Amino acid sequence: MPRVLYLVHDLSDPAVRRRVLMLAAGGAAVTLAGFRRGENHLADIEGITPFELGATADARFVQRLVAVAGAAVKLPRLLAGIPRPDVIVARNLEMLALAGGASTHFGDVPVAYECLDVHRLLLGDGVTGKALRAAERHFSRKTDLLVTSSPAFVEHYFKPLSGLRTPVHLLENRVLELDGHETAIPAHSRVPGTPWRIGWFGAIRCRKSFDLLAAFTRRMEGRFEVVLRGRPVRSEFDGFDALVAREPFLRFEGPYRNPEDLAAIYAEVDFTWAIDFFEEGRNSLWLLPNRLYEGCRHGALPIVLDGTETARLATQHGVGLTLADARLDALIGRFADFDEAAYQALHANLVRRGTRPWVLDRADCAAFVQRLAALRRPVEQGAMPQPIPSLVANKVDCHDR
Repeated sequence: MPRVLYLVHDLSDPAVRRRVLMLAAGGAAVTLAGFRRGENHLADIEGITPFELGATADARFVQRLVAVAGAAVKLPRLLAGIPRPDVIVARNLEMLALAGGASTHFGDVPVAYECLDVHRLLLGDGVTGKALRAAERHFSRKTDLLVTSSPAFVEHYFKPLSGLRTPVHLLENRVLELDGHETAIPAHSRVPGTPWRIGWFGAIRCRKSFDLLAAFTRRMEGRFEVVLRGRPVRSEFDGFDALVAREPFLRFEGPYRNPEDLAAIYAEVDFTWAIDFFEEGRNSLWLLPNRLYEGCRHGALPIVLDGTETARLATQHGVGLTLADARLDALIGRFADFDEAAYQALHANLVRRGTRPWVLDRADCAAFVQRLAALRRPVEQGAMPQPIPSLVANKVDCHDR
């Protein structure tokens, strides 16, 4: 059983829980360590007690830089209490900065760099962007594998800009299904005369999407409603709860467990909002969000934006509704004459595709763990844990995810 040390930027991130479940399902023994960024007990993992490296906050780059430097000082004492891992997985650049020291401590353990978003600071042409890309190249010198979720990240960032020369493993954000009982995409049922419901689930971080959906539902006078669930990135909103409260056709239903609650929450909506303007023109064009796979798996048609990687994948599979652009008029025009017959025709296309494009099963989990295990290097005779070099002088990026 390969041992994996998973270093994460946010222990309260549901995506971290999902990855740990995947690693365990694939046959790995997982040790979890990272920073706590807010409370989210739904992200707790039964049987796993994480090692906390400190507390961080959204949109506070300097604070997280200091926290990473402080964690580097504490890391030798922390790592002294855990078995030598076969591989270290570092989620995001700030954890990659710690992974090199952890690898040295254990005697040259291979490192996989998991990067599922490309932060705007990495893309700048100024001093900050260049410095952060240099830091990424520095910390990835001994990285054995890059794990990312979209081919567009490789095409538009990692190959032309990052300077990384690391083998790539594409691991899409598909729905984790471990029970072994494949079920079909559920049939769509809706009470005639009730509003159409758009589900916006996951990380609620895009203020432009919020404003667009609020204006849309008001213009449609209740014919459409929006249900929000997940984790609002409150630093991106000026009073998130008050904003929701004043919108008559939007409501926030709180967090949920992923993957356990997905079937239930997507059964309550007709569409999935799979558009993101959070880092418009760059990351938002390239990402393949969790909600795209979740909605398609559970029968909610994705709404996507033309020209994005999300739209490319949806078009490839012949599913969803594509907006020509991000204008309110484009959204209104797309749904002005929308009816049940149009929905059922689109839903039938989704059902015909089946679940396979949208899910990860135990075999997929095992294949990923085997890919990580293949990185293992033999332990040198008499190898002892080594001191961890200081990271205080190094600049690191801290992803707001």
